[in-house]
Formats: sequence, structure tokens, C-alpha cells
Amino acid sequence: MNALDRLVILFSKLPGIGKKSARRMVYYLLDGDPQYAQLMAEQIGDLHRAITRCGICGSFTEENPCPICADTSRDAIICVVERAQDVPIIEESREFRGRFHVLGGLIAPLEGINPGDLRVGPLLNRVRQEGIREVILALNPTVEGDTTALYVQQVLKGYEVAVTRLASGLPVGGDLEYADRLTLSRSFRGRTAL
Repeated sequence: MNALDRLVILFSKLPGIGKKSARRMVYYLLDGDPQYAQLMAEQIGDLHRAITRCGICGSFTEENPCPICADTSRDAIICVVERAQDVPIIEESREFRGRFHVLGGLIAPLEGINPGDLRVGPLLNRVRQEGIREVILALNPTVEGDTTALYVQQVLKGYEVAVTRLASGLPVGGDLEYADRLTLSRSFRGRTAL
């Protein structure tokens, strides 16, 4: 196996990248500027040295605490997400000015992920210590997401904090014809007055 094949295999292990896409990427790098490939290799090599998890929210950052946790002007609301990559997605919406908490996964017993594997304990500490008024569960509307949301809701029952969940249902620009039964069901249950 040559260097090209080894790199194709490495690229194809990335999520969403198949063997054909990986091969295209490798050939792009070979056809392109060698300095670009070198810069990319250096950045990948430095990734784990430069980026760490925030000691408060669990998001990826170059500074500890992260800029969001260090911002004292943010609202006393925590948005709970599954993964660190969910934080910038919500931040880019500019609709949320609170704080974040990364669980690090969802409860999935068949995959061996139990409640003790998630960062629920640190969430409870933050609710107690930071005077949090609301916890928003921004978890995917899947069986695992629903199970995790229910678990977090139960754990927070003893705290004086509102627990909410992001609305789910039909997407903007969506077509009823293509909506599945669960999406339609959630849409009807989550309907709002006009």
C-alpha cells in the first residue's frame, strides 16, 4: 500500500466522507500547492495541543474557560447540547444569549452509554452555583435524545429551575407531503396560537 492509498483510508474514516470523496480530496492536495498541504498537516498536528475542552461547559476552546463562559453579561440560562459542535450552530443563530453545557453524548444503552457517562453532575453543580433560572434541552428529537431529555428533566425536579425543550416539528419551507408521522405528531402537539 502506497502513501496515496494510506491517506485515502485516513480521509475516508472522517464522518460523511466515503472512499470516492476521500480520493478526490487526496488528489486535490496532490494537484494543489504543496505549501497548502504542509500548512494543513501542521494545523492537524497542532489540533490536540491547541484545542481543549472548557472546564465549565465542556465545549472546545483555546482558552479555559471558553469565551462564552468567561462572558459575565450572558443570561442565567443554560442550553444543554449533546456535542461541542452544537454550540457554534446555536451561537450563529444569534437567538440565544445564555450559557451552554455539553453533555458529551446521549443515553443509548444498546451502545453502552448510560446516564453516568454523561456530564449531568457538572450540570447540576452549575444550576446550583450559577443561579440558573432555566435549562433549555436542545437535544435531537430521536429516541436517545428524548430519553436523555426525560432523564435530565427528572434529575432537575428538585431544583428551582424551569426546564424547557426546543420546539420540534415541520421545518420552515417544509412540505406536509414529505413529513413523517412523528414529525407531524410533534407539530400538532407543539402548535401555537396565531
